[in-house]
Amino acid sequence: MITTLLVANRGEIACRIVRTCRELGIRTVAVHSDADENALHARVADTTVRLPGASPVDTYLRGDLIAKAALAAGADAVHPGYGFLSENADFARAVLGAGLHWIGPPPEAIEAMASKTRAKKLLGIEPLERVTEADLPVLVKAAAGGGGRGMRVVRRLDELDAALEGARAEAASAFGDGEVFVEPYVEGGRHVEVQILADTHGTVWPLGTRDCSLQRRHQKVVEEAPAPGLSEELTQQLYDTAVRAARAVDYAGAGTVEFLIADGTPHFLEMNTRLQVEHPVTEAVFALDLVALQLRVAEGAPLPPNPPRPSGHAVEARLYAEDPAHDWTPQTGILHHLSVPAGVRLDTGYEAGDTIGVHYDPMLAKLIAHAPTRAEAIRKLAGALEKTHLHGPVTNRDLLLRSLRHPEFTAARMNTAFYDRHLPGLTEPAPDPHAPLAAALADTHGRSRFGGWRNVPSQPHTKRYAMAGEEHEVRYRHTRAGLEADGVRVIHADARLVVLEVAGVRRKFEVARYGDQVYVNGDALTALPRFPDPTTQLAPGSLVAPMPGTVVRVAEGLTEGAAVQAGQPLLWLEAMKMEHRITAPVTGTLSALHVTLGQQVSVGSLLAVVQPT
Repeated sequence: MITTLLVANRGEIACRIVRTCRELGIRTVAVHSDADENALHARVADTTVRLPGASPVDTYLRGDLIAKAALAAGADAVHPGYGFLSENADFARAVLGAGLHWIGPPPEAIEAMASKTRAKKLLGIEPLERVTEADLPVLVKAAAGGGGRGMRVVRRLDELDAALEGARAEAASAFGDGEVFVEPYVEGGRHVEVQILADTHGTVWPLGTRDCSLQRRHQKVVEEAPAPGLSEELTQQLYDTAVRAARAVDYAGAGTVEFLIADGTPHFLEMNTRLQVEHPVTEAVFALDLVALQLRVAEGAPLPPNPPRPSGHAVEARLYAEDPAHDWTPQTGILHHLSVPAGVRLDTGYEAGDTIGVHYDPMLAKLIAHAPTRAEAIRKLAGALEKTHLHGPVTNRDLLLRSLRHPEFTAARMNTAFYDRHLPGLTEPAPDPHAPLAAALADTHGRSRFGGWRNVPSQPHTKRYAMAGEEHEVRYRHTRAGLEADGVRVIHADARLVVLEVAGVRRKFEVARYGDQVYVNGDALTALPRFPDPTTQLAPGSLVAPMPGTVVRVAEGLTEGAAVQAGQPLLWLEAMKMEHRITAPVTGTLSALHVTLGQQVSVGSLLAVVQPT
C-alpha cells in the first residue's frame, strides 16, 4: 500500500493530486523551484523539497533530483502529473529502480508511444516522407512532447523549410528532442479523444469520449464529455482503436488516445501516456476519481470487468493569464483576487496574493460544470464564469464566456478552426459604460476624509480612467441631495459597492482597487493621472517586450540599418513555455537593436526601434 506520495509537478495538477491523497489518507511531498517556494502546491502538501533554480530545465525536468527528493522525504511512490516528466520513460525507470511505485504506465509503453511517429507505425500509419504540392496543407509536428510546441501549419511549399527549422528549434528547446515529422493537415476537423484506464490484469476500460475542438495555438481551451453528435458506430470505432493501442503496448494506468474527425472519418493523432488536463469532465460523467484509480492500479488492484455507466454531460473551461486579443500574449503579476460561485468544480494552483510568474504555463484554473444535458451544463458553466471575479493580470475569462454562448458552440458545430473564424468578434471590447462612474464614486468614498459637499456651487469633479483601450472622463458633483451624475441617479456609494439607477433600473457594481488598477464587476480599469507624464512617451516604431522573457532567436542577418517590412518577424521571446514572435510594427529601417541572443528582458523593455519609411 502507498503511504507517502511525491508529486513530481507543480500548480493545478499538483494541488489536485494532493486533494485525492488527502482523502485516501496518503501523505504528500511537493517539489518546488525557487520561483515556486511559496506556491499553492507547496503550501498544501505535507512535506516540501526544494529544487534549486527557477527554469523548468533546472528543476521540474531534473528527474535525478526528483528521484533523490522522493527517497530523502521517505516517499514510496511518485506521481508525475502531466507535462514535464510525465511521459519520460527514463524517469519512470529511475523511479522504479529506486524501489518506488510509479503512478503511470510501464516505461516500455511510454517509450513506444512517446514518439508520435512510432505510435502511428504501431497502428499501421506512415508519416509523409516527401511533401508535394498535392499534399498541402501539411502539419509539421514534434515527434516528442505536445502542448502545441514544435508545431507549424504549412500551406505553401516555399514555407516548408522555415517551418521545419522553427519546429525543430522549438521542439529541441521544449523536449530536448528536435525530431519532427510531417502529416496531412486536416482542416475543419474536430478533436475527439478517448480516455482509457487499464490495470495490470488485462482489463482495459474505454471511459467515454471528449471533444476538445476549441483550441488556440494547438492547445485546448474548452473540453466536454461526451463528445456531442457522434454516432454509435463511430464511437465504437474510436473505442476499438483506443483499446487496441493500449493492448499493443501492454498499457496500465490512465491514458488518452486522440483523434481528428473530419467528414465522419477518424484520423489517429497520438496516445498520451499520462493523465490529461481535461480529465475532470470524464470524472464528472462517470462519477470516478481517476487519480484514486491510478493509485489503485499502481498498487496492483484489479479493475472491475466493466466501467460504470456514464450520466449527464460535463464541460470544462481553462482560465489562462493571457490576452486573446493580442496574440494570446501571456500575462504576469499578482493575482489579487479569485472567487468562483458555488455549484461548479474549481481546480486551481493559485490563491489570492499569489504571483503569476514567467517561467511556467499561464493556466490559472479550470472550471468544470456537470448537468443532466449538454445545454444545461453549458449554461451552468457560462453562468459561473460570468460571476467569477479575477483581479490581477488580463485573463481569457470573457473569451471563454462568449465562446460558450456562441451559437456555433451551443449547436455543437465547432471544429479546431473555431478561433480562426471567430476570434475578432469574440475579443471585441464590450465594457460597461457605467463602470468608470462606479469606479470614480467608489474612489471618492474611499479617499474622501470629510466628504465632497460644499456650501456654494462648484464645478463638477472629474476623474479619468483607461478601459478597453480607451480613455473615459467621468464628471460628477456633490449636492445637498447627494452625489449627482448626468442621467444617472446614485442610490448608494461606498468604497466597495456602488448602486446606480439608470432609466429606472437599479444596478449593483462591486468595486475593488489595487493601486491604480480598479476592477468593476467584470471590467478592468486604470486610474489615470490628471496630467500625463511626458517621460513615458516612446519614439514611433519602438518595440517593447509584451511580457518578461528570454530572447531565444534573432532573425538571421538582422543588424542595425537593415530594411524591414511591417509584420516581419525580428526576434522571438520565450515565456511561459511558449515562443512569441516580435514583429516590425511598420515598414522602414531598423535604427536600433537593444537586445542580444539569450538576454532576459522585463515587460515594457525596449527591444528595438524601426524608423518608419
